Amino acid sequence: MTQTSTPSVDYAVLGGGCFWCLDAVFRDLDGVVGVESGYAGGRGAAPSYEDVCTGRTGHAEVVRIAFDPARIGYRDLLRVFFTIHDPTTRDRQGNDVGTQYRSVIFAQDAAQKAAAREVIAEITAEKLWPAPLVTEVADAAPFYAAEGYHQDYFERNPQQPYCMFVVAPKVAKFRKAYADRLKRA
Repeated sequence: MTQTSTPSVDYAVLGGGCFWCLDAVFRDLDGVVGVESGYAGGRGAAPSYEDVCTGRTGHAEVVRIAFDPARIGYRDLLRVFFTIHDPTTRDRQGNDVGTQYRSVIFAQDAAQKAAAREVIAEITAEKLWPAPLVTEVADAAPFYAAEGYHQDYFERNPQQPYCMFVVAPKVAKFRKAYADRLKRA
């Protein structure tokens, strides 16, 4: 009997505004095997969307990305992350304002933390953004999955106004910039 090897899976937890945008982009990226919207970095276990929206829990809207490191590296994920949201605005992405929309990387280990700091330094040196990056690099925090209706929201609700006017342009920008990195149908 021949054994097939199961691909190794690592995780990245990233927050950069509304999780619907991040979810939609990372689902299309080759090497990503799963994306789950959720909350991390605050007080209280199992927060609800309504709790997080108050801004009082301190949780950020995040995505937990399961990826195959043999197909895509963590640094590659971070490069995409820094092109699909504005990492120069504190607690804000467009009209979404509050700590739940902060730019944050929850490093799952010391290697991810070092890589995050290196990528931030590279992007700063390259002057890709006109203002300083304010992205927080934090230690791993408990991840709480968002309610089911938030999962794969853009795919299931493309005609919803927020998806049409906010998510869709980000997805289009990503697909154009990373055409060679998209999953093949």
